[in-house]
Amino acid sequence: MAIRKIIGKSLKPSYAYLIEKKCEGGEFTEDEVRNIVDSILEDEMPDYQMAALIMAIFFKDMAAQETAVFADEMIGTGETIDLSDITRPKVAKYSTGGVGDKTSIILSAIGAACGVVVPGMSSADEDFVITVHKKLSSIPGFKNKLSLAEFHKQLANVGCAICEHDDSVSPVDAKIYKMRQNTATIASLPLITASVLSKKFAVGSDGLVVDVKWGNGSYLHDIEQAKQLARTITRVARVMKHRCVALVTDMSQPLGNSVGMGLEVLEAVEFLRGGGSDDMKELVLKLGMEILRLAGVAGSTLSAKQSVERVIEDGTAYKKFLEMVKAQGGAAPWLEDTSKYPMPKHVRKLPAPKRGYVHNINAGQIARGVQILSMTKSGKIDPYVGVTEVKKVGTQVKQGEPLLMIHYNDETNLDAAIDYLRNAYRLAPRRPTPPTIVVERVA
Repeated sequence: MAIRKIIGKSLKPSYAYLIEKKCEGGEFTEDEVRNIVDSILEDEMPDYQMAALIMAIFFKDMAAQETAVFADEMIGTGETIDLSDITRPKVAKYSTGGVGDKTSIILSAIGAACGVVVPGMSSADEDFVITVHKKLSSIPGFKNKLSLAEFHKQLANVGCAICEHDDSVSPVDAKIYKMRQNTATIASLPLITASVLSKKFAVGSDGLVVDVKWGNGSYLHDIEQAKQLARTITRVARVMKHRCVALVTDMSQPLGNSVGMGLEVLEAVEFLRGGGSDDMKELVLKLGMEILRLAGVAGSTLSAKQSVERVIEDGTAYKKFLEMVKAQGGAAPWLEDTSKYPMPKHVRKLPAPKRGYVHNINAGQIARGVQILSMTKSGKIDPYVGVTEVKKVGTQVKQGEPLLMIHYNDETNLDAAIDYLRNAYRLAPRRPTPPTIVVERVA
């Protein structure tokens, strides 16, 4: 018989009962989910029981309907943004995060240039090492914290905004996420799903395009788990009556040519001005097409592709990016003339130890190397350092040829950073098959 307790005049299941129910594979009712979310929000559930409950969910999962209710209840714990006064379609983009991933910056501008409103509040779970809004903070004056009113106004006027997640939106998520970190349950698929959907739909998005990354440069190292997450997010979004498409993409090597806060923004600028690496072009094009089709501004794959290519070629997307940056207080000469980027004082190549082909890259180690490199003597972060000209899997190199170029100002942590960067590469005598960027599409 279930253990229950009396709270006020209502009969509610005890936390022990809820933990036991999930451990036995049971599904929570709407009232039980509401009780869980409210108890966590109000700090009524003891940490040890909250940890046990999250562990039970991690191992026993939650059904789509159960997760949808969880996400809805999380939305109800905080502020929401009503964008119904904006007649244009609203589609958000979410990424599980990867090394060198600057697609959110690029796609916000592309979407807005094509007539789609792209709400972009990002939080700690949306990048592998550093969030997109922190990358943009490398632009002098850029304001990465916006009030909900400012966020709404900018979406109405510009069509896109990228800022830090507002604590008043789905506030219970921060408590749950902290416990997931402490209990090694970050990879819980239903809790990831509820977190993502609650935050994206609370800020007025009608639809959502998800980039689920897998590989050593992501927190999802198993491709089947990544595919399952893509299916879970799209399924739960449908239950919540929202449109959603997910792409499972490769993150077994850095995306693009650079890794580093400012250097990635610089690469995004160069992309919007018609440059960019082949892998970036492929992924941006495919994600951009999904955004336009989901928004209904393109009726076919071909028209979506042509629209994305057109706003890059005619400079509309680049101008939209500058408009967004200006609206958020940012200004830097290198945004309009990339030769004025404040390149670090020193540059050093990471030489190939032997002749061969790049067989494997540990993108996570490159991210860690750049993170160490950016730490200065004073303890501050240098936003302009990093690595460029990253050689990709399948590239042939001669002994001594650079695998990448290291840009730095401070030598304090240089040797430690180089150790990570050097150990990230594996060379082999035979050419490997380069990874496929988009592994699977789920809708």
